Amino acid sequence: MLTRLFRFALTGLANSALGWAVIFGGLWAGMSGLAANAAGYAAGLMLSFTLNRRYVFGVRGAVSGREVTRFLAAFGLAYGVNVVTLLAAQSALGADNPLAQLPAIAAYIVIFFALSQRFVFRSAVPE
Repeated sequence: MLTRLFRFALTGLANSALGWAVIFGGLWAGMSGLAANAAGYAAGLMLSFTLNRRYVFGVRGAVSGREVTRFLAAFGLAYGVNVVTLLAAQSALGADNPLAQLPAIAAYIVIFFALSQRFVFRSAVPE
């Protein structure tokens, strides 16, 4: 379990780095902020799916549409919990307090990992 969680964290760092690179590269190339943001998130999500599927959860074989749908649903739910947690933390700590991000990030990680393991990539061999 700890190995899987460590790999999940590394995957998160990799997809964040790619997403930021695409966003900043898009802005540098003249894309609008919204378009660059969408492109960065799309690239990060594709890398996240690929690395989580293979490297973190050990799933092999063809990718199914249902698997992709479950992944996107898990992401959406985890992100929704992140936003709700952030708003609650900002209410308690102040809207501009960067510490409000910490419980939001933690909530996202816990929810997305649990959903990925039990709902999205459940067909993988247990660790």
